[in-house]
Order: sequence, then C-alpha cells, then structure tokens
Amino acid sequence: MSKVEVGYTDYLKETLDGLEDGLLLTSVDKKGEPNVMTIGWGSIGRIWGKPMFVVLVRPSRFTYGLIEETGEFTVNVPPKELAEAVAFCGSVSGRDHDKFKEKGLTPLPGRLVKSPLIEECVLHYECKVVHKNDVIPGELAPDIIPEFYPKDDYHRVYFGEIISVYASRDIKALA
Repeated sequence: MSKVEVGYTDYLKETLDGLEDGLLLTSVDKKGEPNVMTIGWGSIGRIWGKPMFVVLVRPSRFTYGLIEETGEFTVNVPPKELAEAVAFCGSVSGRDHDKFKEKGLTPLPGRLVKSPLIEECVLHYECKVVHKNDVIPGELAPDIIPEFYPKDDYHRVYFGEIISVYASRDIKALA
C-alpha cells in the first residue's frame, strides 16, 4: 500500500472520530522490537508553535516503558475492517503477546522515527516526545477518579510533536 505525505490537519476529523473505536499507537524497544496498543484518548493541536499529538499511557502498560526508552511513537488510524484487531490490541499486553504477528499486522519502518507504521492502517502520525507529565489526582474533577482511576493507575500525558503524517492513497477506507 502506497503512502503519501499529508498535512497534520488534513484528516483531523477522521482521526479524532477514530478515537471512539480506537487508534493504534506503536512503539519500539531499543532492539527494534515493535509493540502496538489501542488508544481511545488523545488530542491534536498546536502547542509551543508545533503540531502535537497528545496521548495518555498508564505506567502499568508495556508501551509506557518503551516510550520512556525511546521518546517517540506513532499513531495509526485503522480502517473499520481492523475493528477486531483494534479490540485485541487493547485487551492484551505486549509483555505476553506479539500483537503484530497474532493479528497479521505489518510493521513498516517509520520514515523519521524508529517506531513503525502499520501498513494496514490508512493514516499515520510520527511523533517525538517533547514533554511529558503525570495526571495529578488532586487536580482532577472528583467524578473522574472513581470512573477512570479506581486502581490509582494514573496516566502519563505525552506531548508528541508530529514530525510527519502519511496517508494511504485510498484514504476513503476511513468512511
């Protein structure tokens, strides 16, 4: 599948809508072994004059350690046909599963980062972490904690500068 460079806001609505069903975040360890996890929370915007993809990852997740090691990630927007793979990647850990292999996902080398793209996805954001901070429980609205943090596993918020964006030539697959 051929990928073409696009602007980071060209498919903003489709990307943000995709968060409802899940996007696929990839990371890689220092040896180059890739991992993928499903994310349902994130945002795109401009911060410090740079395009940013902000993602949240819990410290208990395998991906957390990989992003901490490498300081980068990709966010991949899957077509509807990957719904089962997206669900799987959000339900098992990369500590115990090779999710790429088990779901037939093809890692493509990132163009500007070591984290891979996912060939079967239709849109890809390559990101380098420029800032991170932890969710502070005392600063959250009280109704958020019981619903989203019953086990006190508060997210780290990663601000990933979007350094490149690629789309499949047939981006209509998002519809």
